[in-house]
Amino acid sequence: MDTMSCDVEAVRSATSVAGARESARDFLEGLGRPPMTAEAADTVVLVVSELVTNAVRHGGGTCTLDLTAHPDSIEVAVHDRSPRAPRMRTPDLNDGTGGFGWPMVNRLAHTTSVTREAAGGKTVSALLTP
Repeated sequence: MDTMSCDVEAVRSATSVAGARESARDFLEGLGRPPMTAEAADTVVLVVSELVTNAVRHGGGTCTLDLTAHPDSIEVAVHDRSPRAPRMRTPDLNDGTGGFGWPMVNRLAHTTSVTREAAGGKTVSALLTP
């Protein structure tokens, strides 16, 4: 099992999300197994982007991204300081202010989970089967 952890720092900054996407791409390219399809890699990167964006926007401004390669899946886990779980909401089609990310993650992932941490905060995980 291959794992990677990277801290995503900037407070509400697009560069932190971009950095998370780049870290995910680097992680996937560095796996010691046959490369996954471009579509599967893009799906992992999209889920990373959505979960990190949600954590930065709604979870206190900073988060930690952990990626784990299992024999036939990739786990994306994002830890933040907020105890509030992501929620489904009706997407705003008029001004595009959001509501699309969590439903999309749930559709793309094999499973998702939210674990509240005893010390505070939570971990949002998505298991993808490329």
